[in-house]
Amino acid sequence: MRNRFTKASTAMALAIGLAATASQAATPVVAVAPQYDTSHVYVAPADVDRFVQSFTATFGGKSTPQVVVNVLPTPSSTTSQLLQTPYGTVSLFGFTTPIPRPFGFERNGYLVKDMDAAVKAARANGADVIVSDFPDPIGRDVVVQWPGGVNMQLYWHTKTPDYAAFQSVPENRVYVSRDRADAFIKAFLGFSHGRIVADDKHAPGVEIGQAKGTYRHVSLESPFGRMAVLVSNGQLPYPFGHDTTGYEVPDLTATLAKATGSGATVLVAPFTSKGRSAAWVEFPGGYVAEIHQLLAGK
Repeated sequence: MRNRFTKASTAMALAIGLAATASQAATPVVAVAPQYDTSHVYVAPADVDRFVQSFTATFGGKSTPQVVVNVLPTPSSTTSQLLQTPYGTVSLFGFTTPIPRPFGFERNGYLVKDMDAAVKAARANGADVIVSDFPDPIGRDVVVQWPGGVNMQLYWHTKTPDYAAFQSVPENRVYVSRDRADAFIKAFLGFSHGRIVADDKHAPGVEIGQAKGTYRHVSLESPFGRMAVLVSNGQLPYPFGHDTTGYEVPDLTATLAKATGSGATVLVAPFTSKGRSAAWVEFPGGYVAEIHQLLAGK
């Protein structure tokens, strides 16, 4: 897996990593593999088919058959399907009933080996369980919140799925405040058995829509996959901060042509920074994604 930065060594990063390692020793590995990390996308029912067509035309892959079910612990109804591509997976929901809070605010779902062990490990590493364990049609779920207000759903399936590995592992993009960044990183690394790959405290502000100044960009890797922790003053112009997943593709220009040709809109034109060219795209239904290409020799 290619790294975005060449160095990750600061005293603070080392301290956080050591603290997280201590937590890791006390909790088991519950991750399955990166291809079981899904981005949660909620769109209006009228936009479901347009989103599926545009997303799969952009990234390839296919959708599972659409079903209409109640996937929540309270009365509700939604269309549900899984979009599997070589560059990332989407759990797509088109609710025909009001969506009970806090659902719709979780950014993604992680498949875990053992739900009871995962909940215990999340709590031990500082997460709040904001929706307790509940059954769904194919397993069990919980929703947890990490320091900094980051919501994630944890899944366990009755029958273990078998998905092909990604061609390139997508990037879970987490925007957090300066006040809570270290607490989030420590907690998530402890839970995920991850590590800090890079900690750039002076990344160019243009990467988050700020023409001047810098921000902190922390790259993490774990058995769940890749994560970019984006630490800023929160003064983010649209659409920055709305992107929850970054998709790495081999040819950004060709991918954007497929996106716009299938109904998506380029919100931020491609620009180059720190060895990658990136753009922000909005798909039918309003889902915003960062799409990037790593540049050779950078």
